[in-house]
Amino acid sequence: MNFVRKIILIALIGCYVPSSYAEMTIEITEGIESALPISIVPFAMQGPSGVPVDVSFIVDADLGRSGYFKTLDKQSMPSRPTTAEAVQFKEWQAIGQHYLVIGQVVAEQGQYTVQFQLFDVYKGGQLMGYRIASSAADLRRTAHHISDLIFEKLTGKKGVFSGRIAYITSTRQGRQSNHKLQVSDADGFNAQTIASSVEPLMSPAWSPDGRKIAYVSFEKKSAAIYVQTLATGERTRVAEFPGINGAPSWSPDGSKLALTLSKDGSPDIYVLNLLTRSLSRLTNSFAIDTEPTWSPDGSSIVFTSDRGGKPQLYIMSSQGGQEKRLTFSGNYNAKASFSPDGRNIAMVHGNGNDYRIAVMDLASKSFNVLTDGRSDESPSFAPNGSMILYASKKGNASYLSAVSLDGKMQQKLVFDSSEIREPAWSP
Repeated sequence: MNFVRKIILIALIGCYVPSSYAEMTIEITEGIESALPISIVPFAMQGPSGVPVDVSFIVDADLGRSGYFKTLDKQSMPSRPTTAEAVQFKEWQAIGQHYLVIGQVVAEQGQYTVQFQLFDVYKGGQLMGYRIASSAADLRRTAHHISDLIFEKLTGKKGVFSGRIAYITSTRQGRQSNHKLQVSDADGFNAQTIASSVEPLMSPAWSPDGRKIAYVSFEKKSAAIYVQTLATGERTRVAEFPGINGAPSWSPDGSKLALTLSKDGSPDIYVLNLLTRSLSRLTNSFAIDTEPTWSPDGSSIVFTSDRGGKPQLYIMSSQGGQEKRLTFSGNYNAKASFSPDGRNIAMVHGNGNDYRIAVMDLASKSFNVLTDGRSDESPSFAPNGSMILYASKKGNASYLSAVSLDGKMQQKLVFDSSEIREPAWSP
């Protein structure tokens, strides 16, 4: 991975496959040994028109792919209770289940009521129960919300199943390529195309409120940075200076973008005030400074620079001032991503010709390589800080992967017939 080539010839980056988007499948390649046995009993369906979404199936899939739970297949269930009175805890204890989820979905006049209960099998009691109103269009979201509630109750960590991911796909037909910025649910469903161009799109970045995405487009043959509102599709071109316009990153309050510009010579880090459109320059060197990212409290910016001869991470005040080198392990460290609590930084770590995802504890400076791929890139923390989403490539195939902060749980997210890169997890 050549750093200079990546920055200067960024317009040439592209990945091509025969078709654009298909559903994603998620493979648990490594789970935690202490995964909790849980049974999600198929929910009862009531109503004249049926239910268009299998809520319990989605909950089962969410919890199973998290790696924290081992779900029981329906064929192995001793019974299928849908009310608390029908639950016989001893039969679930006999097959080693720790937790049990039952529920009902009631359809009435085009609206739905989803009710579920979570039980501790060994204590023989209810841990949680909710009744949630939903429209047909929101049933999948309701199912993910249920998964989040159960996950948090049993692990003490916020769930991320209701979140969304943004990513870039590229396809080619003959000599013409098509690039798309897409947003989907965390499980790959409900994918929507946010932007499409025959020229490259890259560097999607979520606003802190999750309502907007900043990205780089070469649709006019040169780089420009756009901010697009997801609900309306309205977009604004916020940077189109001569040379490089790249790597946008939102400030925590959503009022500014840190970005890379080369309008004054070498690529440097600037901050753009989105309200006043005023621009301030943070770095000024002959090196390549790029890929800025804000700390969660807004006080600092970490960026990639080759000022020491090889790409490494540096940190400075978001108001400007002296830079300080952060990384010393390996000959390549780039594309930083802060954990939501600001305690850790994920990065692309290179040693020789291998590029893997690593994480560094900022307080202790301890360094942990989490993946074993050859071409892993673009790490992005989940909103709860427990997982890191990243792009991988093996041979001619590219896909997304996720790894837990301790490296013990890994997922492979495979999009059929799509080349996919630069994932970004929504706040």
